[in-house]
Amino acid sequence: MARYTGPKVKKARSFGEAVTAKDAKVLMKRNYAPGQHGQSKGRVSEYGTQLKEKQKAKWTYGVLEKQFRKYFEEASKKKGITGDALLQILESRLDNVVYRLGFAETRAQARQLVSHGFFDVNGKKVNIPSYRTRVGETISFRDTKKKSKYVEVLKQKLKNAKTQEWLELNADALSGKVLSVPNQEQIESRLNTQLIVELYSR
Repeated sequence: MARYTGPKVKKARSFGEAVTAKDAKVLMKRNYAPGQHGQSKGRVSEYGTQLKEKQKAKWTYGVLEKQFRKYFEEASKKKGITGDALLQILESRLDNVVYRLGFAETRAQARQLVSHGFFDVNGKKVNIPSYRTRVGETISFRDTKKKSKYVEVLKQKLKNAKTQEWLELNADALSGKVLSVPNQEQIESRLNTQLIVELYSR
């Protein structure tokens, strides 16, 4: 699947959303969009604001339009708030869970690790980043990958690591478990999903 491969810091500046420590550092100095008109205060239309929020969500989770729309359509059929359901679907992706557990520094890195076969889900190899994890499932490094240099370094970082309430991290076993479906507060998202709902409802 195609992915954005351009300068990630530019995307961070465009959306005002830091993903890495480097992004955060740049945003502290240049907290405005890139380009010669980045600092202009021109009025943004309602549609433009909604579209930007959707683009930010797609970029944050590394999802392209076709798949993102499928997620939205699924969320809209669920009971409750559509925006919350959309976030729960995005958060349940295996690459995101790997990132949330602290097994990767970014979702992009998590996606790469999953694709390269680093993880088992309930003891079975899964190399599909978009795999939807379920409550009760355990995500763990495969035995064949535990001796890799990456995992050896990661072990030290995980000693004092903390994850979100809806996940359980076992640093010693290099595994984690999905405890529940996350709610809005647990996800701690800066996305305004209502804007996305309004956009697709046009």
